[in-house]
Amino acid sequence: MIEVVPENVTQTLVNNSPKFSASPEQTILATAKAEPEMLLYDPEEIRSYYKDKPWQVFRRILAVLQPILSFVLGIWWDKRRGIVVKNDSRRAIELRTLLTKLGPAYIKIGQALSTRPDLVPPVYLEELTKLQDQLPPFANEIAYQFIEEELGATPENIYAEISIEPIAAASLGQVYKGKLKTGEEVAIKVQRPDLRESITIDLYILRFLAGLVQRKVKRVRSDLVGILDELGDRIFEEMDYIHEGKNAERFFELYGHMQDIYVPKIYWEYTNRRVLTMEWINGIKLTQAQELQELGINARYLIEVGVQCSLRQLLEHGFFHADPHPGNLLATFDGKLAYLDFGMMSEIKPPQRYGLIEAIVHVVNRDFDSLAQDYVKLEFLTPETDLTPIIPAFSRVFANAQGASVAELNIKSITDDLSALMYEYPFRVPPYYALIIRSLVTLEGIAIYIDPNFKVLSEAYPYVSKRLLTDPADELRTSLQELLFKDGKFRWNRLENLLTNARKNQEYDLNLVLNQGVEFLSSERGAFIRDRLVDEFVNGIDALSKNAMHNFTYVLRERVGLTAVNEMPGATLEQQQTLDNIRRIFGILRQTKGFDPAQLAPQVAQIIVNPRVHHLGQQIANRFTEKAVTRLIRQLLASE
Repeated sequence: MIEVVPENVTQTLVNNSPKFSASPEQTILATAKAEPEMLLYDPEEIRSYYKDKPWQVFRRILAVLQPILSFVLGIWWDKRRGIVVKNDSRRAIELRTLLTKLGPAYIKIGQALSTRPDLVPPVYLEELTKLQDQLPPFANEIAYQFIEEELGATPENIYAEISIEPIAAASLGQVYKGKLKTGEEVAIKVQRPDLRESITIDLYILRFLAGLVQRKVKRVRSDLVGILDELGDRIFEEMDYIHEGKNAERFFELYGHMQDIYVPKIYWEYTNRRVLTMEWINGIKLTQAQELQELGINARYLIEVGVQCSLRQLLEHGFFHADPHPGNLLATFDGKLAYLDFGMMSEIKPPQRYGLIEAIVHVVNRDFDSLAQDYVKLEFLTPETDLTPIIPAFSRVFANAQGASVAELNIKSITDDLSALMYEYPFRVPPYYALIIRSLVTLEGIAIYIDPNFKVLSEAYPYVSKRLLTDPADELRTSLQELLFKDGKFRWNRLENLLTNARKNQEYDLNLVLNQGVEFLSSERGAFIRDRLVDEFVNGIDALSKNAMHNFTYVLRERVGLTAVNEMPGATLEQQQTLDNIRRIFGILRQTKGFDPAQLAPQVAQIIVNPRVHHLGQQIANRFTEKAVTRLIRQLLASE
């Protein structure tokens, strides 16, 4: 039953809450004309509206609980009778139907589950996948009416062609295939009627329950209400197709230049709040492995492209796709990865982005002391939290993060282990974290579907290594310093690991690394690293000179037979190790894409004439001279 809202109440909800109607078919025009300028999620306005309508809320709770309890009892009874529930297609269809009837909020839960073959049995997975674009459509008459109201003309006057029936129906709208009068093929997305009503009441109920749990359950320290509000903001933005169109254009500006990423064009003259017209993309879902293989399209490569794009979204620009399920990602026939739906997007602030990069570095390098500090920076822990018992707990969670296969340990596994950790210790989950995990876990689910051995952490680290070596941000320079030095000693193995991984990244530019490296080392910010690197290079040069002199005196003694010539001692073990490390680093650089002596020569010449480099050279020469003079004096005194 749908309640009619009096006109005065509707006016108070402008710009915040939905309009309600007695019947979609009877009141479409009135609803459309009352559409606000901006569609914003305001939980306080929604609460003030529903607090006076307890019966409407109670009816909705019953409408949700009754079918869910019926389904759970049915599964319990099946198990009692010995039926293998996970292989029961009848129950899988029942679950899909149940989520469809409960509405958009629950459909999105089903969409998230449809990307987790490691959690959901194959029979259920197949059915839940249909929630991505195979939901029951609404009547064409309503859709065509919306098009006329939003665009000011009938569909036949706007489009040269439009499909008789929708070619896909999703949680918030349905899509028709059409053609503009100028000849371009387009996808026409039309919003479902009464969408805001069904979503708003569910968000209100879930928010109330979240607040109740947060107040009554002392063990829960996370901001559950904030997390629900973050989700509510994103869903309300998703219901505004003008906002979605702007998201698509911003996404194209930031990521459209990436190799094999494709972003469709928005046709603004045929777009409004409830109707979106965008370029039609011919392609195949990434999960249709057989069809992709027959066409010679490498699905695993496209997943790698998707992971690299997601890394830039989360760690570079902060503007990320929060709903990358298989219905929103297509493999085009020319082998590109196309993003389709830009309704649910979110942003991460720079401090959070740098914090995530540092956390990845510390996980890979097993630096759990620093990882605990990262969680303070990311606002999971307060600055006054005692980290002493948390550090060994991190060690247990991440102990095998790089060694295990994705089937044994992946982002979902780590998230589950962290959830247990957060329950035991005083963690609080910030609202932005939920959408990041949703995005990563969904993308990882698609990757596992294509390749069960896909390792997201392994795919991510080359990009993170490149960022550490090339990003001039102070936060990452500090992180690089902490990574390369421990107790004042340079950790050559860490530098080798960074350079080896960074060269695997397609966008890694050796010239940029050299330029930025020199600039950083010659600046005040690089003083700490510079002084210690100078010591390491002096040790290397000293080892070379010692070895050369040792070899020379040895040959002289052997060939000339002058017993008066004392054999010079060779390099110490520490100096020899430094020399070996430098040789290995140079070997890695030689094998790196872009290492061409002919092309590097002009750049090296520019570096040499740089006044800052002269200063570095002077430092090395002075240190080397000091060591040589000290060694000479020591030898003279010893001979005396």
